[in-house]
Amino acid sequence: MYIYKNINELLTLKEAFKKDGRNLLPEDSSIIKDAAIVFNDNEILWVGDSSNIPVEYQDKAKSTKDLSGYVITPELVDSHTHLIFGGNRADEYQMRLNGADYQAIAEAGGGIVATSVGTNETSDEELLNLCRERVNRIASYGIGTIEVKSGYSLSYEGEKRMTKLIAKLKEEFAPDIQIINTFMPAHALPKSYDNTEKYMDEIVIPLLEEIGNDGIIDCVDIFHEKGYFNADDVKKLAQTAKKFNIPMKTHADEFNDNKGAILACELEALSTDHLLCTTEDGIKKLAESKTVATVLPGTGIFLGKPKADAKALADGGCKLSIASDYNPGSCHCDNLLLLASIAAPLYGINMTQMWSGITLNAAAAVGKYDQGAVVEKLKPRFSVFKTKTISEITYNWGRNLAVNRNSI
Repeated sequence: MYIYKNINELLTLKEAFKKDGRNLLPEDSSIIKDAAIVFNDNEILWVGDSSNIPVEYQDKAKSTKDLSGYVITPELVDSHTHLIFGGNRADEYQMRLNGADYQAIAEAGGGIVATSVGTNETSDEELLNLCRERVNRIASYGIGTIEVKSGYSLSYEGEKRMTKLIAKLKEEFAPDIQIINTFMPAHALPKSYDNTEKYMDEIVIPLLEEIGNDGIIDCVDIFHEKGYFNADDVKKLAQTAKKFNIPMKTHADEFNDNKGAILACELEALSTDHLLCTTEDGIKKLAESKTVATVLPGTGIFLGKPKADAKALADGGCKLSIASDYNPGSCHCDNLLLLASIAAPLYGINMTQMWSGITLNAAAAVGKYDQGAVVEKLKPRFSVFKTKTISEITYNWGRNLAVNRNSI
C-alpha cells in the first residue's frame, strides 16, 4: 500500500466519472487541494484531504511520499496514433504549404504509399528502435496509455509483421506504459488492388482469421471514407472481429458525412474518430450509444482543414475524446497535451471536457473502463506534473511539466 499526500491539486474527475463523461460542467473536474491518495498495485483505496487520511492506512503503508509542489491527474491516454512507420514525409508538408493538394502530392509519389515503401524497407530492429524512441518521448509528456495502429505495410506478411512488432513493444513497455495494439490493414488501398472488396477478401479478413486467436490484437480499425473503405467493408471487418471478441474502432466522416459515425454506433464500436463532417443525426446517435466520439485536432491544424464540431458533440451528450493522430503525413505532432491545450479554445469546450477527453473518455475509447479518474476501486494510473495548479499545465503551451512517477 502506498500514500501520496500534500498534493497541491488533484484532478479526480469524480463527478465526470459519475456522469459517464457526458454533459460535463467545469465543476465536474472535482479538484481537491492539499490532497492525498491511498492505493496498492491494483486499485485506488482512498482519496481525500491530506489531513483526513485514515489511521489504518497510515499504519500499514509501505511508503508515504510528500508531493508538495506537484499536481496529479488521471493518466493521460492517447487513443489514436499511427506511430509505427518508416520513412519521412517532411517534403510533403512543404509542398502543402506551397499550395499542392493531396492529388499533386500523390502524383509526386507521396501520401500513404510513400510511407508504405519507407516502412517495408525498414528492418524489424530499426522499426522497433524508432518506435521505442517515439513511445518514450510521448510518455515524457505524462501519457501512460498509447494506442498504436498497424496499416503502413498494406500487404499480408507486412501487416502481420506490423502487428507482431506492436505486440513486442507492448510487452517491453508493460506495465508502466500500456500499448494498445490496433489491427488496421484497412488503412488505404495499395496500387496493386483496384477495389476494396478484393483487398478485404485477400488480405484483411484472412490475416485477421489467422492471428485473431493469438491474443495480441486489442482492437481493429478501418478507414471508412469515400475513396477508401465502404460500409460493407466495415461490416465485414466487424463480423470477423466479433468471432474473436476483438472490439472495433473506425475512422469516419473526415472528408464528408457518409454516416460513418452512425454505422460505428450500430456496430457498437469503442470509438469513431475524426468526425469533421458528422452532422446532427450522427451526433444524436453517438449521444445515445456507448461509442466514444474522438476528435483529432492536430490533423485539421496540420492540413489546414475545418475543425470538428467538438462543442456540438460534447454539448449534445456524446462521450468526447481527444487524440493526437500522430502519423508521418497528416499530423506529425506527438504531444497530445499540447494539441488538447490549443484545441480547447478553438473548439469552445470547457476544461473538464478537455481533461476528460484525454483521460476518462480517451481510456473508454480503447476499452479501458477501469481507469481515467482518481476514484476508489479504479486502477491507480496517474500522471504527475511539477507545478502547483492544474491550470498551469494547459496555460503553458508546449512546456513539459510532466515527471516520471518513479522519480518522485
